[in-house]
Parts: sequence; structure tokens; C-alpha cells
Amino acid sequence: MKKRIAAALLTLMITPVLAGCWNQMELTELAFVLAIGIDKGKNGDKYDVTFQVVVPSNVGSAQSSGGGKGPPVVVYKSSGNTLTEASRRAKKMIPRVLYFAHTNILIIGEELAKEGILDIMDALDRDPELRTTTNMVIAKNARAEEMNSVLTNLDKLPVLKFTKTLEATQQRLGENFKINIDDVLSGIVSPGKEPVISGFFIQGEANKGISQENINKTRPPTMVTADGLAVIKNGKLAGWLNNEKARGALWMLNKMIGTYVDFSLNGKKDAVSVAPYLADTSISVSLKNGKPVATVNVKTIFKLSEINTNFDITDPLNTEVLEKAVAKQIKQSIESSIREAQKLKADIFGIGERLHRNNPENWKKMKKDWNSHFAEMDFEINVSTYFRETGLRNNPFFMNLDK
Repeated sequence: MKKRIAAALLTLMITPVLAGCWNQMELTELAFVLAIGIDKGKNGDKYDVTFQVVVPSNVGSAQSSGGGKGPPVVVYKSSGNTLTEASRRAKKMIPRVLYFAHTNILIIGEELAKEGILDIMDALDRDPELRTTTNMVIAKNARAEEMNSVLTNLDKLPVLKFTKTLEATQQRLGENFKINIDDVLSGIVSPGKEPVISGFFIQGEANKGISQENINKTRPPTMVTADGLAVIKNGKLAGWLNNEKARGALWMLNKMIGTYVDFSLNGKKDAVSVAPYLADTSISVSLKNGKPVATVNVKTIFKLSEINTNFDITDPLNTEVLEKAVAKQIKQSIESSIREAQKLKADIFGIGERLHRNNPENWKKMKKDWNSHFAEMDFEINVSTYFRETGLRNNPFFMNLDK
């Protein structure tokens, strides 16, 4: 009987505790931060930080009339010598608690990236609210606060411009891909590997992008556009890989999902365009005469996108012609990426990481000056291509015009 009474009393005592959370907050008390921009401070502080906060009353579905007429987000700017200070100072102008669980994009201004991002990484990794799966991008030739303030017309929330563009360009162009805080941290702390971060630039005048008029025109005066990969070395922006070099980097990093390859045929420039859509890259490292050598094996399947010269697709010998031409172009793209990375002395491909894993004794001898070894090492590149699809027709339609 006494045991039953004791159990009943214990239940009554803990029930109020289980009824709610000690730090529970109402939605109306939170400011949902969708994107953060971090720049070098202008007025004596180390950092200028911008917070893109959603305005729920102005975000309505395209099919309903429930959304407000104002912009879907508001951007607040705060400064400080640490990210914590800047975040706390923002309370002077934001009447709600900043909530970072839904932050999808972290934008770093190029000027700050050149000086170094190491000092901001601890706060990003330590904050329990900010997810380390948040994507990072570099504002190319721009400040993060400018990019964080541009309104977009295709997606209601500007932050979706970044996430969707990163997905689309990796799937269709092959020059950018998603890199999150975890990826950057891994590249910084891993022996024998440097991180890369996708870049965006502002096309047009940045000050016009903050106006509602930017989303009310069929040709917006200001747009945010994906552009290249930022190479980070020792925590600082060392250079950029653009166009073909960026595509070569994705081949090397085994991040290629889809891209295009153009080449000349029958004396006509860019007569053929194909689309690789399945790819796999493997890299091994060995030592020859005490010098590291990397062997890169690339396999990809491609389909024909267009052909603007007389060429019989049904001829098996011509299939081989296409496969060799595509392999040659991919190899050139990879070589251009490697040359640029070696020029920057930045091992973004993780060659040293592989050497560390497979040959730790030799790695100990090279790790102190690994990037110099990387800059001088040789690469053997093997590309195997397989033609699988012609589209809705085989031979070009104009081959029948003279018959």
C-alpha cells in the first residue's frame, strides 16, 4: 500500500515537468533566418553580418491570394568582432529571437574569403541551432550583404534561388555542386585535401535587386547567377575554377551528374553536342622513384544531344569516333582543372588524403610540404566513354534532303 502511495505521489510530482518544455517559445516570438551573409566589417568591426528573415504574412501560395503585397523577406544587418557579438547586437533592431534551424544558405563575401574564413568556422560548427548541413557559397566580386538582399521572381523566397540553382547546375551543367559547412570543415582539417566552395555573382546593379520592381519585370535588372568554384587554401580564397576547369574539377571529385561536351566533326566547329549522364571516377596514388603519381580512371555514359553535319549514327565505326572524341574533350577538361589546381598549389582533389590512407610512412615525409609535392606530381588520366542514346531519331534529318 505504501509503495502505491509513493508511486502516485511521484507521478503527481513529475507530471508538471513533462507537460511542457522549459525553453518552449511561440512561433510569433521567433524570426526564422533563411540565409546568413558574412562580410569583412566596414566601420571598425571585424564582421558585417546580414540575416535574411522570412515575413510569413507576405508569403502566400501562387494559387491563393493570401500572401501580402510586401517583399517575402526582410534583411537585417548587424556588426561585431565575433559572429556571436553581431548576432546579439541584431536584437536591437529585431523584435524576435533569431531562429537558425531553417537556415539553408551561408554567403561569404569575397573580400572576407580572401582574408580567411577560419575564424568564423568554430561558431558555425558549435551553434546547436545552425545545421552544419547548411550550404555555403562565395559572393564572387561582391559583398554577401548585397547578394543576400536580391529579390527573385521565379521563387517566392530568394534563398531557394541558391539551393535550386546548385542542384540544377550540377545535374545539367556540371560546374557547381552543393557544399555545406560540414564539407568545408572536413576539407580544412583533413590532411592532404583543400575544400572548394561554389560561387555566385550578381548580374546587373546590386542596388536595383533590393526593390520590389526586380520581381515585377519579365527581364529583372538584377539576378544572382552561379559561377565557378572557389578554391580554398589554408582557410583562404586562393583562386577560382571557371567553365571547363570547374567541370574538370567535378569529374575529378566524382560529383559529375550531368553536363555537355561539344566537339568539331568533319571540319565543322562544334558540330556535335553530347550529354554525359552517368559517370564514375576513381583515383589511386602510387610512388614512382619516390615521387607521387596519381592514376585517374573516368567512366561515363552519354547520349547525343545534337549533330549538325553529315554523319551516319547507325555505323558502328562511327560510334567509336564519337566515343573517342568525347573522351578526348573530357580528358582535356580534367587536365585544365589539374593544371590550375597545381598552379595554385591547392590539392582540392584529396590526392594527399589518399596517400595518407594507403602509404602513411611516405605521407609523413611529405605532409609538411604536401601542396608543393602536389604541384609537381604527374597524373595519368584514362577516360572510357560509352554511347547509349541517340534521342528520337538516328541520322540527322538533312541527310535525306539530297536523296
